[in-house]
Amino acid sequence: MIHLCTTAGFNLAMSLTIKPHLHHQNHRMHKPKSTNSRDWTQIYAVYGMEQWQTLLFLVFQATIFSIMSVLFLLYFQPICQFLDTFFLFTATSSTGGGSAARFAAGFIGCVTALSAVCLFFAAGNFFYSSVGLRYEMAQRIVSCVNDWSNVKVALDIGCGRGILLNAVATQLKKTGSSGRVVGLDRSKGTTLSTLRTANVEGVGEYVTCREGDVRSLPFGDNYFDVVVSATFVHTVGKEYGHRTVEAAAERMRVLGEMVRVLKPGGVGVVWDLLHVPEYVRRLQELKMEDIMVSERVTAYMVSSHIVSFRKPDQLILGLLGPGEVRLDWRC
Repeated sequence: MIHLCTTAGFNLAMSLTIKPHLHHQNHRMHKPKSTNSRDWTQIYAVYGMEQWQTLLFLVFQATIFSIMSVLFLLYFQPICQFLDTFFLFTATSSTGGGSAARFAAGFIGCVTALSAVCLFFAAGNFFYSSVGLRYEMAQRIVSCVNDWSNVKVALDIGCGRGILLNAVATQLKKTGSSGRVVGLDRSKGTTLSTLRTANVEGVGEYVTCREGDVRSLPFGDNYFDVVVSATFVHTVGKEYGHRTVEAAAERMRVLGEMVRVLKPGGVGVVWDLLHVPEYVRRLQELKMEDIMVSERVTAYMVSSHIVSFRKPDQLILGLLGPGEVRLDWRC
């Protein structure tokens, strides 16, 4: 586990400078125990898979390149003759031209075979990230909160299929809490599907779903004890392009909203891709405490981290004013 100090001058613009740091045992992010593990087929049966079109596209492309590789292997000589005839490899000499054609055919065959392997690997990683890894990371996110028995209201931003949402609800059920978890999503159809998965998991009485805009959360200030999110924040503002200032401002606005609705002393946990340095810097600007970042985890073929933080009991009210969170973004 790593702890990011909030000292001035700490630069996270391009990459995280992470140093091992001893921290209190209760604030470490533990990997889920083996008792929480489930077979991926069970997870898939309950939740299905988001963006399955992407997986089909990757498999289709990998299959095409595999067929091309086999054809290059089976018809190597005719392909060499084709290249020798139509691409003027014979212009040098009869011997040199044949060698050049064989080299070109072999090179193309190797490239297609390597492309097939890479595409199959990408498809496998995408499937694993969407099902097995997503469930595992949900357990890790839940473990970032020390005491669920005192949690009365939790929020899952971008709940999607409900893997993280139901993990939170299951934890509330285990601790005998009377609390509830609210799942927020942009699509009403998604929220209805999420409620069905909660009933399948046996935690329907702990779950509420609603449709809303994550950039302006439809909740009052200091409302939730816990706010969580999984691989969602990076999608906000994508209409502007991921690397634009406008998209960064939208992502930072979501973090500001998370802080606004979180109770003083409450815990926020975000698992996301690509933009973790931005999140840490913004949380530092908002004076959050106990900002912690997990080790790197490869998800969807890119790096990801879990970021956890705690809202101070007295949130710099003298600087920002009561009930106000500064949402400006500076590059």
